[in-house]
Amino acid sequence: MVAWGKENVILVKPDESFAEEIRSFREEMILAGSSMDGTGVLRRVEDPLEWLKQNALKENPKTVPENKVPATQFVLTDTDTGRIYGMLQVRHELNEYLRKFAGHIGYSVRPTERRKGYAKKMLKLALIYCKETLGLKRVLISCLVDNEASRRTILSCGGIFEEKVYEHIEDVWLEKYWITLE
Repeated sequence: MVAWGKENVILVKPDESFAEEIRSFREEMILAGSSMDGTGVLRRVEDPLEWLKQNALKENPKTVPENKVPATQFVLTDTDTGRIYGMLQVRHELNEYLRKFAGHIGYSVRPTERRKGYAKKMLKLALIYCKETLGLKRVLISCLVDNEASRRTILSCGGIFEEKVYEHIEDVWLEKYWITLE
């Protein structure tokens, strides 16, 4: 298990031991009508074990699906309870779509755990991973223009606004930010 972080809240690559907590996270997000940014195909895949298999395919450059880029899936979890507070996906590089709209990192915090600082903790740990493991010099992150919490999280981690863009497939306006990794 690869883990980033200290104390009892860490960012880890999920495995089968998280199956029930993945299921619980998914159900809570769907019931709340929350976007599931940074969760990969979790909205469409009910079986946590199938979701884990899809994540493994995406992480390997030889098996990543066509028109996708290699990506690593993480969960922010409590080492004492096993509870998943949030999910985050790091895309190792940018394709045309990611460069225009989504960026390197997507993340979500489960509704019952919001406003507790988990998004900021998750993003800070992911930035360390991007620098130390992937060797990235800077990362692109976007958020919906009306997602004030995500905007504050990005800004608190050093985000510099680049532009506002319209993504026609989802019919949403996004703000793009770059974070330089020092």
